[in-house]
Amino acid sequence: MKKLLTIIASLAICVASFAQMAPAQLVTWSSHVEEAGEKDVYRVIFTGTIADGYHTYTLADEFSATEVMDAAVEGGELVGAPYEISTPTEETDEFGDPAKHYYNEIIIAQNVKLTADKAVFTGTIFTNSCTGGACKAEYYDFNVSVDPEFAVAPLGDDTAVEEPAKKKSGSIWGLILEAILWGFAMLLTPCVFPMVPMTVSFFMKGSENVAQGRFKAAMYGIFIVLLYTVPISVIIMLTRIIGGDAVTADIFNWLSTHWLPNIIFFIVFMVFAASFFGAFEITLPQSLVNKSDKGSDKKGLAGVFFMALTLVLVSFSCTGPIVGSVLIKSTQGEFWEPMVTMLAFSVAFALPFTILAFSPSLLKKFKQSGGGWLNSVKVVLGFVEIALGLKFLSVADQTYHWGILDREVYLAIWIVVFTLLGLYLLGKIRFENDEPVEHLSVPRLTLAIAVFSFVVYLIPGMWGAPLKALSGYMPPITTQDFVIGQGSSVTSADSGVSEDLMPAADSKYGLHLPLGLNGYFTLEEGLQAAKKAGKPVFVDVTGHGCVNCREMESRVWSDPKVLSMLKNDFVVVALYTDDKQKLDKEDYVTDAETGKVYKDLGRANSYTARTLWNVNAQPNYVLLSPEGEVLVPVRGYDLDVQGFVDFLQSGIDTYNK
Repeated sequence: MKKLLTIIASLAICVASFAQMAPAQLVTWSSHVEEAGEKDVYRVIFTGTIADGYHTYTLADEFSATEVMDAAVEGGELVGAPYEISTPTEETDEFGDPAKHYYNEIIIAQNVKLTADKAVFTGTIFTNSCTGGACKAEYYDFNVSVDPEFAVAPLGDDTAVEEPAKKKSGSIWGLILEAILWGFAMLLTPCVFPMVPMTVSFFMKGSENVAQGRFKAAMYGIFIVLLYTVPISVIIMLTRIIGGDAVTADIFNWLSTHWLPNIIFFIVFMVFAASFFGAFEITLPQSLVNKSDKGSDKKGLAGVFFMALTLVLVSFSCTGPIVGSVLIKSTQGEFWEPMVTMLAFSVAFALPFTILAFSPSLLKKFKQSGGGWLNSVKVVLGFVEIALGLKFLSVADQTYHWGILDREVYLAIWIVVFTLLGLYLLGKIRFENDEPVEHLSVPRLTLAIAVFSFVVYLIPGMWGAPLKALSGYMPPITTQDFVIGQGSSVTSADSGVSEDLMPAADSKYGLHLPLGLNGYFTLEEGLQAAKKAGKPVFVDVTGHGCVNCREMESRVWSDPKVLSMLKNDFVVVALYTDDKQKLDKEDYVTDAETGKVYKDLGRANSYTARTLWNVNAQPNYVLLSPEGEVLVPVRGYDLDVQGFVDFLQSGIDTYNK
């Protein structure tokens, strides 16, 4: 009794000054769902990060126990009581009695058995955190979706203390298979595909013999794998050692969105295009060539390495999502799995380019007298390089709001480029190294028809046609000056134009939402608006240079049902993680760990997404309550319209409960 009275007295004395002494939140919580090794049973893991210098108590403490209160499951049932996964520090308290305290981190879990397809686990976690006799009681209300689709394999038996879970066998092979599929899929993305003609052109010059050509082609593939795997492995190890994931994310964000690398990539593509047209020949310095001639095993490897490095750097804005997910795993306790996964990804990614590098050497066997057809291939690839190289200039233009490459300007250049390509295929345009086109072959005529058909498809885009098939390549339609049906400044009611077609209002930072949606571009503004409107929040983690984001907007958001739900049932917040605008002082974001202040919109949004939802890739979609609680698991890039509708509806249903 004496001990209890002393504790109560200490709390009473300290309560007046404690609010000034203590951080606003002493224990911050995050949660995830794991498989529990039994059918339909999952465990919800809560991880509490405890403020420096403070300790909290175990679930079994006599006076200040951590407690899971008012626990309830809709769509399932509780299995047993909450239990601790982390191990407390055993020490002597201020009364000389043995005690068990948690410092830095406390991890507790609750097993849940599903009785439906998925469940919602709700309740409150009570903690009492103390330092030097001063204590603070806190309550954390949670609302966790227990969905088998998003449950992860358990981290391993070493994390379980009272109720160990079995690690799912073969889970690493699932990750490897997924990485391989992503590696092959990356070939079709707009920032990777332009490297196909560059690869073919580079190796078309080839070596003097087939064996040497194959050696260089093999080294090309090996360089690609090493350039992906080795740096990422080093980053993961450094992240593991010093916890530098925030710095890592900033570096990758800079590489994919900063004006300097994007302008360099744009210039590289234009230089290659000029070379394909015959303006000059790209060769290694003669001194380097002479040195490489001394050993056939070293000949040309510098150029091969440069090509591999260019491929890796240029393709990063499209390969970023898979790389980002690997880095996220490295911050969640994994070590070897991210490295193995990246190796599998890079091998699959490099394989098509290695095959293409082999092809020029093989094609030489079939080369007939005269090289006219080979030069024609290079010229065609030159036109393609101009068109696709504009993407990098567009990324810089969008992130810095230069306004030099709006959608209609971009489209106009494409229309001209592909019209000239069609005329070239018909023999109406010739370059210096071309042979006269005396007659059209069937393949050449077929390609010309395809090119002119593509030009016809592009032309309506000058007046606002969505061009959904090219949504990932084009600047957003909000950058276009004139769109049919949006030329008047009157309201939708006055003009008779559907509100869905009206332009979104300008934001505080001059940004727009697509498809006529109105919303916000900082999380704080969005949450405040949601509280007033009594609606959940739809957070779009996006970027100006995000190809998949534009595709999601064009193919999924534009669906009438999706658009209606976004417009009527949610407060929409778009967090552009690559925008370079300077924030107003009141919108600065401070890193809770390092104290670093983020003063531009992109880095502030990137920090928010990374720390609140463990997200550092685009696009990702988060549904929140007006208080900022995650309603359902985060959803990423997926073109399944009905799946997106179900995702939005699940958020609405959870919010209304």
